[in-house]
Amino acid sequence: MKPGEWRWRRFDALHLRELHDLLKLRCDVFVVEQACAFAEIDGRDPDALHLLRLEEGGALAGCLRLFAPDESKGDEAERNAARIGRIATAPAHRGTGLGHLMMAEALRLCAERWPEADILLSAQSHLQSFYGKHGFQPVSEPYLEDDIPHIDMRRRAGAAAALS
Repeated sequence: MKPGEWRWRRFDALHLRELHDLLKLRCDVFVVEQACAFAEIDGRDPDALHLLRLEEGGALAGCLRLFAPDESKGDEAERNAARIGRIATAPAHRGTGLGHLMMAEALRLCAERWPEADILLSAQSHLQSFYGKHGFQPVSEPYLEDDIPHIDMRRRAGAAAALS
């Protein structure tokens, strides 16, 4: 994988180094940086598509995971929606627009594979305006998840992003 390249991989197709770097980045961000002891390896990665973005020198700059709509999950609104999660950007790449680029790439793939599906995510509350720029609207009251304020957000199928 070349620097600056988007790479979508199923869990079983991740190279060992990619898997290591993905888990390390997520643990560094969600467990260490946010001082949040939780089961980051939650058993759901094998069901997801993983987006990886490398920087010069081969280090992982950012990642996220994407779940297809799943008829066996939750209520009807949830069954018919894709889900984006575990969005992490390495500290050296924050403020560069990489997070917006990763979201745009995830939304592109969702529109290509599941054009009729809404997209759900659980956002840290302070990032609500970030996701709002990509067409996500709050659909819950704020709540605590692992002692961090979160809000559920939904992007309707076909919604346009507010980014210019």
